[in-house]
Amino acid sequence: MNAMNHSEAAEFVLLGFPSSRQLQLLLFVIFLDFYILTIASNMLIIVITRVDCTLRTIPMYIFLCHFSFLEIWYTTSTVPKMLMDFMIDNNIISYNGCIAQIYFFFALGLTELFFLAVMSYDRYLAICHPLYYNFVMTSKLCSQMSFWSWLCGFLSSFMLVIPSSRLLFCGPRIINHFFCDFIPLLNISCSEILATDMILYAFAWIIILYSLLLTTISYLQIIRTICRLPSQLSRRKAFSTCVSHLTVVLTFYGTIIFMYIRPSTQYTLNMDKVVSVFYAVVIPLLNPLVYSLRNREVHQAFRKSLARFDNLCGC
Repeated sequence: MNAMNHSEAAEFVLLGFPSSRQLQLLLFVIFLDFYILTIASNMLIIVITRVDCTLRTIPMYIFLCHFSFLEIWYTTSTVPKMLMDFMIDNNIISYNGCIAQIYFFFALGLTELFFLAVMSYDRYLAICHPLYYNFVMTSKLCSQMSFWSWLCGFLSSFMLVIPSSRLLFCGPRIINHFFCDFIPLLNISCSEILATDMILYAFAWIIILYSLLLTTISYLQIIRTICRLPSQLSRRKAFSTCVSHLTVVLTFYGTIIFMYIRPSTQYTLNMDKVVSVFYAVVIPLLNPLVYSLRNREVHQAFRKSLARFDNLCGC
């Protein structure tokens, strides 16, 4: 009982990226730039999608609007705290703050997995079954799929928060990471972690790999359809878009599979911190660039918005 009370009142120290003061400042500038660009690019997509009358009725852009909103909060769940820790010497996070960060990071990350599967299914219908697309992918279905993606992501995260909140900590509470992650928390716990490991593995395999399977099947069918296009130019353009999407998707899935679908004895925390940078900082910036800002319809909507703004300013 004393051990539990002691654990609940604990604070943790986030080790982050130990280095010289000059390197800390350099990392601060780099990650701050990534964060600002991520917020700005995703906000731009949301504004363009909501302002343009055409885009906000197209299912793909409805999903992208949700996805951009998701990415803003996903990167915000970790990066601001990391930036603050670069500027101070005592990188402390409270017990409740740590559990809250784990919950929101995984809730938003799992929601992203669900949205990637939903968006790949949307592209599958649009490319492989264009005649049925408008009949099947209605506004009502888009709203329902978006709602369930958010709900499933936030409910699923409790499967990690509950075992995290029951861990006991008897020794130094130094987390070798730049944010409160489930695995580094397990490594400093003095609780018996076998049952917790089993929960994590079963959960990770079911959620991560099932969503990856759905996404992969959709893209394989898309590639198969693209290969049948009569025009070489059409195939090249379609492949260019498809490959860029697949690159981001596989990078995201590859890093989280590397991180979470391994026995805890095989974790190398210094390497894991570097891998975590990709899915927590880099991917949220790549997603808007790949999914939206390279899109011709988004370019046209952006130019129309600028023209409308210029006309208002001219008046």
